[in-house]
Amino acid sequence: MIDPAARPLVWQNATLTAIRPVTTRVKSYRFQVGFDRPALAGQHVDLRLTAPDGYQAQRSYSIASAPDGDGTVELMIESLPDGEVSGFFDAVAAVGDTIELRGPIGGAFVWRPEDGGPLLLAGGGSGVVPLLSMLRHRAVAAPEVPALLLYSVRDATEVIAAQELAARARDEANFQLMLNLTRAGGRRIDAAMVDEALDRLGPPRHAYLCGGNPFVGTVADLLLDAGIDPVRIHTERFGG
Repeated sequence: MIDPAARPLVWQNATLTAIRPVTTRVKSYRFQVGFDRPALAGQHVDLRLTAPDGYQAQRSYSIASAPDGDGTVELMIESLPDGEVSGFFDAVAAVGDTIELRGPIGGAFVWRPEDGGPLLLAGGGSGVVPLLSMLRHRAVAAPEVPALLLYSVRDATEVIAAQELAARARDEANFQLMLNLTRAGGRRIDAAMVDEALDRLGPPRHAYLCGGNPFVGTVADLLLDAGIDPVRIHTERFGG
């Protein structure tokens, strides 16, 4: 029997089943889709739109939902100026639409319960989305694994899943949240902040960093300077 993970990925029709606002610029979109392989926390999908004249636009989006096997995936899409795909979802997409998805994709930036911890997660802006999938999966499958999320955004209105993260920090004994608002505090993540995270968590078994290139590069360098073994650092970047 062929391992499903070894089969070529194919485009599949997914039904948009729910839309809800997350921040002023980000919305959650939940799709019902029959992928032929199980998802892992941290993976992404390709999404393709086809216009009546045959023109196609394709983008990749991280999966926010935990891999719970219920046949749905949640994507969080930020509306960008002049974004042809994000603009469609922000202004046109409706529950019941059929959208082409391909996935789940990715093997390097994933976390499984057997991978253990402690987990240091660092997200910049919408880079928190795959980390949210990891946190949701961990809470159900391995709540004993210590985890700390260092999350940097410009201001409080841009915090994705703000209420959920606050509730997890309050109710989950082994989860800590460090929220950094750069516009409010005028401070970007620096060595002192990383040292505080490491003091609170302890030496991480895995560190997952996701965000724009400058954010990921800075945090990775700070972790290396703090003595974290580079093999423990997993990165996912977006932007030029």
